[in-house]
Amino acid sequence: METASKADTLAAPRASVGARLLRSREVGILAALALMVALLSAASPEFRTADNLLNNARNLSFVGIVALGQAMVMITGGIDLSAGSVWGLTAVSTAAFMAQGWPTPLAVGAGLGIAALFGLFNGLCVTKLRMPPFVPTLATMSIARALALVITRGKSINDFRPEDDPFFGLGGGDTLGLPNPFLLFLVLVALAWVVLDRTVFGRQLYAVGGNERAAKLSGLDVDRLKLAVYVISAVLAGLAGVVEVSYLSSAIANQGLGKELNVIAAAVIGGTALTGGEGTVLGVLVGTVILEVLRNGLVLLGTDSYWQGIFVGGVIILAVFIDQLRKGLWRR
Repeated sequence: METASKADTLAAPRASVGARLLRSREVGILAALALMVALLSAASPEFRTADNLLNNARNLSFVGIVALGQAMVMITGGIDLSAGSVWGLTAVSTAAFMAQGWPTPLAVGAGLGIAALFGLFNGLCVTKLRMPPFVPTLATMSIARALALVITRGKSINDFRPEDDPFFGLGGGDTLGLPNPFLLFLVLVALAWVVLDRTVFGRQLYAVGGNERAAKLSGLDVDRLKLAVYVISAVLAGLAGVVEVSYLSSAIANQGLGKELNVIAAAVIGGTALTGGEGTVLGVLVGTVILEVLRNGLVLLGTDSYWQGIFVGGVIILAVFIDQLRKGLWRR
């Protein structure tokens, strides 16, 4: 009896660790990513080439930067549908300011300021006017896109800086062999992790998303927290637009068009709950990588581009279903 008791005691911690791993959302999506990479590497040798991997790293960075802000909004129980349009408006605004002869720092600051104003407007509508997040962000999605068309008149903005201007190194350059947008994304991932996991502000965001009424009763300034995340989301969307303009050396009104769906998909695949209160920075990172690996793999395998949306939608449904299984909700 004593021997059996000791054996049970020794086995318990191992079972507990295993159970925690099985319940971990990140382990599941990391395993899915590893399986995708293995299959694509076997099916298309071009996938695992250094040039392709670096190209993937650069491409995923734009969506990933915006997904970090979107995840913060979703953690509070909201959603930002205007991210793609703010992305495009900031891109064309920054390029237009530069074309008018503004210094680069001032033009970039003005572009990000415009993005922040849209985030502030969204946040005020949600907190002060008590609108459901879907309504104001859907409206600003239309407004921002229309303003981008007004600025460009449907034409691209080119030659706003000399070809050798350092600004173009932000999106098109490399550092230590890695694309600068990817390095910027990694820096923002680290900052977002610190904010969400190691600060009072981050813990308060989870509290708001988990139970807003309880958060208010505990003394949290819920309106201030929601306002902050909508501004952060908009500024990060604007930053992605600025970096993309630097990479493309051109700005057009449809930049970021439809990207809000990819951004939300990256967050959802990474385990950020649409109902609020759940989500991790690691999950957003892996979700973003999965989306780009899927897109790149479909291209390399010669899949018709019109089918890509179907595959992305299927992955989102599968990710949410697996998360429901993990929580045991489906069985109940």
